Amino acid sequence: MAKKQKFDYDLIVIGSGAAGSTAALTVARAGKKVALVESGVFGGESPNYGDVPTKAILHVAALYNDARAGTRFGIRSNMLGYNFPTVLAWKEKAVKRSGNANNRDYYKRANIDTYDGAAHFLTPHEITVNRKHLTAEQFFIATGADFTQPDVYGIETISYQTPRTILESKRIPRSLFIVGSDAEAIEYAQMFAAFGTKVYVSERAARILPDYDSSVSELLEQHLANTQGVNFLTHTQLSSVEPKGLGVRVGFTRGETTKSVQVDEILFLDRSPVTDLGLENAHVEYTQAGIDVDDHLRTSAQHIFAGGAAVNSTCSTQAAILHGRVVAHSLLNKAIKVPDAAPIPRIVHTNPTIASVGLTDDDCLKRDLSINQALVPLSQVARANTSDHSVGFVKLIADKKGVLLGGTIVAPGAGEMIHEIALAINQNLTARDLATMPHAFLTWSEAIRSAASKLV
Repeated sequence: MAKKQKFDYDLIVIGSGAAGSTAALTVARAGKKVALVESGVFGGESPNYGDVPTKAILHVAALYNDARAGTRFGIRSNMLGYNFPTVLAWKEKAVKRSGNANNRDYYKRANIDTYDGAAHFLTPHEITVNRKHLTAEQFFIATGADFTQPDVYGIETISYQTPRTILESKRIPRSLFIVGSDAEAIEYAQMFAAFGTKVYVSERAARILPDYDSSVSELLEQHLANTQGVNFLTHTQLSSVEPKGLGVRVGFTRGETTKSVQVDEILFLDRSPVTDLGLENAHVEYTQAGIDVDDHLRTSAQHIFAGGAAVNSTCSTQAAILHGRVVAHSLLNKAIKVPDAAPIPRIVHTNPTIASVGLTDDDCLKRDLSINQALVPLSQVARANTSDHSVGFVKLIADKKGVLLGGTIVAPGAGEMIHEIALAINQNLTARDLATMPHAFLTWSEAIRSAASKLV
């Protein structure tokens, strides 16, 4: 009988972001010997320069907006102002409060050995980190995605911002050009516009937030343009950048027209999966789009898993956490698949908030599904009257039998409300189930009940 090979660890996790941390902590709690390797800051993007810091500042921006609009309620806000260094100090405090933000001790207390440096596979079971050789029976690659240099003429001549750098500046830019209009881009647009920045948002597609319901795109574009002066440039292709004074001259084309605008800063958001870690030596297949995995997040090397943005650069934090759970359960012999259409809520932390779960109109069209849908404007619920807020809606999609397939909410608190719809989709509930469930008065959630009632 062959003697079982002895390894330094049961599991080595490469990358300490949402996916890697979740898997490492879960497996370590089960009594396995786990190591965590991180080439950047421990905790990864989300707590250090992603979700936590941006949402901390977005919270301040929303407070500032609401306070300035308080005159209609009798609040004297004419002399209201802000101190941006203090706003940044609050951001740093929020980051520090995050348990795993740049904190190796967080993992050590969980009996996880930590290694600071870039991992490189030497063989399928061995990596090197700063010349130290480590072996493991199994691996989880959760290296995330890194910001890529944009492919635009003149990029070498300017300094540009990414989400990793934009919040390090001690002053608010007077003007900002944002390339792209996904959820992250729109959050930055509203954040800076709230503090007085003149914001431009360019998008190649016909509408902003192209991955969301078209009714969301139309409503939010109009709302941000009218209330905060955000300039949206759809059907727009960036053509060139060049230094101009202390700022940047941005050239772009819209249709057959070429235009330019001068701004203080330009923000790029494109990322690509981090795969430069000797994957060939481990017999792990990958492409420019990310590492190839099956439904259990197993790579072409059966003892190596991959997840998070290393698999798909647009992977959200909540999806990355699910990936970490899937891998941990597989490693603990409780294999589960990543659901094909997992009801993972997607949130855009604007004001009002956008939340979506399940299928959208476009998804149903691509799948040739026969559906019914209902949309209820927020103005139809009593809470809109007491809050003087009517911008938004609840939209539900159901199949012909009434089983819920998807939902979209644009409303204050939409990020909290969406989980009712997510649970309904997960449990195959019908519109009638939601319509007959009592909803508290006065709440925004009454719009969910109203939309469901239209489908019964």
